[in-house]
Amino acid sequence: MTPLKLKVTWFLRITLCVSSFFIITEKTQAHTTYITQGECDGLPRVNLQTIPGTCVGLLTSGLQFPRGIAIKNNTIYVAEMGGWQKNRGRLIALENNGHGARRILLRGLDRPSGLTFSSDGQLYIGLPDKVMRVNLHNDNTASTQDVLTDIPSEGRHPLKALAADSNGGLYVSEGSASNNCETEMGALPDTSRPCPETRGSVPRGSILWFKPGNIPQGVSAQHIVATGIRNAAALTVLPDGKLLAIGNGRDSINVVDLKLSDKTLPHEPLYIIQKGTDYGWPYCFDNKRPAPEYPQHDCSAIPSPDMLLPAHAAPLGVLVYNSQAIPSLSGNIIMTYHGYRDTGHRVMSLKLAADGKPETSPQPVIWGWPDSAHSGRMPSGSPTGLATMPDGTLLISEDHNGTILRLSHTTR
Repeated sequence: MTPLKLKVTWFLRITLCVSSFFIITEKTQAHTTYITQGECDGLPRVNLQTIPGTCVGLLTSGLQFPRGIAIKNNTIYVAEMGGWQKNRGRLIALENNGHGARRILLRGLDRPSGLTFSSDGQLYIGLPDKVMRVNLHNDNTASTQDVLTDIPSEGRHPLKALAADSNGGLYVSEGSASNNCETEMGALPDTSRPCPETRGSVPRGSILWFKPGNIPQGVSAQHIVATGIRNAAALTVLPDGKLLAIGNGRDSINVVDLKLSDKTLPHEPLYIIQKGTDYGWPYCFDNKRPAPEYPQHDCSAIPSPDMLLPAHAAPLGVLVYNSQAIPSLSGNIIMTYHGYRDTGHRVMSLKLAADGKPETSPQPVIWGWPDSAHSGRMPSGSPTGLATMPDGTLLISEDHNGTILRLSHTTR
């Protein structure tokens, strides 16, 4: 091993250890309480900047790392991840549009994240190694049934995002086990052979699709829709039926190539998914650029993203806003930027053209967390899940802060 490669290997090992410690400790800290002032559509008003004619209210707090949100019959269902330790997650129900009782439906779940109702009205929840149907009973209890099992979940990105199509099917994210195919000990990948994660019947860094039935399905190659996306943490189905997926790009690219900036590279890729396509991870990034670990790789045939979003913004939630309640957002894509760097801490809006492609650059919808956090007025933002209420108000979960915020039109 050359001195440079040895140096990079040890740096990566240290980075992996520090990152793992940060993930475990950061997400078990106590929540910081918002200081509210005034009223926003009947809720305590949170002092955040928003688009004209809107405000943010604090719907509920004290949750255990809420991620996915799903709504039905004036009840808000929330997947509480519970932190990074296993089997601390819950599924809870907030009655009366969040103003009523808080009921715990399921306990002891392993890091639940994705949560959605299918087109036929069934509730599904994504755990690292499986997807479960949640049977909601009339006595305010719930039971579960496995519908997709044996999903690979080891390594860096075990959480599962879900999106429902109009035919009763579900899309499931399958994140990579590594940052960019380094070994478990942090060594650079062996470029003389394909990345092991991309091989096998269910490659990591892929998107799955299946139609739930009454018998559990073991995940297999027939469920693969797309590959080569490091961590498609935000999924939604567009009005034309196509899947929109937003990836979370790698970290520490400058460690492998000092000429590349970790602050600005790589961008977070947004794709309108074409079935059966390989989008290039871990060999390529951005617009057909070879990854520094694979400088000789031919990326010319790899599709460019439909849009490049800011590096390390970490989009974790996305939906199509179909209501007229907030007119300036109607028909737009709404995204949560969860990242802890300067590009994160905000909710963004993106217009789509008639062909379903992004039309303009993303514009902020909710922002101002870092400024307020530095002044001590509130915690740093950690927006994750999104859901639209029947009245058109927009819900945003915050995992680190344990809250659900609500964006409302000020004229309501």
